[in-house]
Order: sequence, then structure tokens, then C-alpha cells
Amino acid sequence: MKKLLLVRHAKAEEFAAGGDFHRPLSVKGENDVKQLAQKLQAEKLVPEQIICSSALRTQTTADILSISLNIPQPRATVAIYEASERTLLREINHFSNAYDFVAMVGHNPGIAYLLLNLTGKVRDVPTCAAIVLVFEDADSWQEITHESGVITWYSVPQ
Repeated sequence: MKKLLLVRHAKAEEFAAGGDFHRPLSVKGENDVKQLAQKLQAEKLVPEQIICSSALRTQTTADILSISLNIPQPRATVAIYEASERTLLREINHFSNAYDFVAMVGHNPGIAYLLLNLTGKVRDVPTCAAIVLVFEDADSWQEITHESGVITWYSVPQ
């Protein structure tokens, strides 16, 4: 069985001197992701690894999660930035099978479309939303495919 934690990056500042890719988290965003980490810890939903977009706001979201949850530093990849659900699924299919529970921190609309693709369910995915998907019949990440997941946990900032 494989588990995936999908996280949309926390709230970011509207503008950055270097453009969209370099937008930092807002104070609200930093607080929201710290609260998310507390919820994950309380629910014992701590992933073994975090993969994130290399955009500043997603890296910062992933860094706060990894520090708060005491897990290894996130692995950033530009492939997740502005990625379609097809690209995100391809990334998931290449996760190491050494891990059974992985988090992916990315952007909308990709995360929302990926959620729909993997579960057939529509959920609101505001900034710092987190969704745990379980793939009961998957022994490897390569087996993750269209509508093979079930939502088992969902959280949005308050």
C-alpha cells in the first residue's frame, strides 16, 4: 500500500522582484503551514519524504513541514512548477519504492486536477490545503494510476 500527501503551497506574497517563481510565503502562509504540520503530527500522518516544486513558496512550505515533522530535507524539482496532472502523475510514478508515504508540495491548478485524476473526486484546494490519498492495491509507485486512490484525510487552513 502506498500513501500520498498532496499539499498546495501556503499563501504567498502577491509579487516578488524576481517574478512568480520567487514569491515568498506571507506571514499568514508561514503560520498556516506550521498549523498544518501540527495537525499532521497529531494525526500521525508523517510522510517519509517530501518532493516539492523548486519555486520559493513551495520550497519554503516543504522546508517548514520537514523541520516541524523532523523528516529529511525536501527534494525540489522544477518539473512540479506549473505542471499538469499528467506531469505530476509521471513524477509520482518515479518515486522511490523505498518509501511508502510521500508528500508532494505543488501548485494549483495541477494539484486539484491531480486529485480529481487519482480519486475521481473534486475538493476545494486553497493554499495550504492537504489531502492524504491511499492506494490500497499499489505495492509500487509505478502502479498509481487514474482513479486508483481514496481520500482518507483532508485539511484546509481556518
